[in-house]
Amino acid sequence: MSDAVKYQARDDAIAIITIDRPEQRNALGREVREGLFAAWDRFEKDDRARIAILTGAGDKAFCAGGDLKEMVETKLRVPPRDMFPVPYDNIELTKPTIAAVNGAALAGGWMIAQACDLCVASTGAKFGITEVKVGRGSPWAAPLIHMIPQRIMMEIILTGKPITAQRAYEIGLVNRLAEPAELMTAAITLAHEVLEGAPLSVKAGRETVMLATEMGRSAALQAARAVHEITYTSEDAQEGPRAFAEKRKPEWKRR
Repeated sequence: MSDAVKYQARDDAIAIITIDRPEQRNALGREVREGLFAAWDRFEKDDRARIAILTGAGDKAFCAGGDLKEMVETKLRVPPRDMFPVPYDNIELTKPTIAAVNGAALAGGWMIAQACDLCVASTGAKFGITEVKVGRGSPWAAPLIHMIPQRIMMEIILTGKPITAQRAYEIGLVNRLAEPAELMTAAITLAHEVLEGAPLSVKAGRETVMLATEMGRSAALQAARAVHEITYTSEDAQEGPRAFAEKRKPEWKRR
């Protein structure tokens, strides 16, 4: 693990991954990229961790995007697909993730926040796909069409103008807003709400959402039924109704 990225394994099945380069606005330089790849790998392999929260150190920036100085020095043209750590794209994850955006999420910072399943933002945060301002590109933004309306997406990408956290919430990019001092509390609360669900049901539910963005209605329904078969035939599928009938909290076995 690079010291540019911190990994905290909590006792409540939450892993917190923190980009810790506030003096560099948590930009995606080589050290940060390597640290994120390692942190996501650790999370996926950690059986105790069922959900992860990604955030940035400090209150100025969640992540300001790629390191432009590095791009100049290396004369970067088309970024290799394995250059930037993007959850569920070039990083294989089977568990849910939350972005806790504490400040500016610009360019690559928007990219990694967008890649997470859920997003909680500080009221002082801002989001921007700013690549047009520096002659770069944002092909990674293509899945955004499943999150926000087309014309809003078009404006954000073509103008490169950042939007406020409130606007990001209004258009559906952000799930919840929190005052800066309460951001991590809000993200952890959301994580606990996810963790209350049966693990296999959560996994199948997440896969269903992703299938629905990839397929037409009939194909998605058929694929979702197959995804849920493991859930329906699990011990937890019997434990849930039993616990409800007995008026107690279910004890999930994850099998």
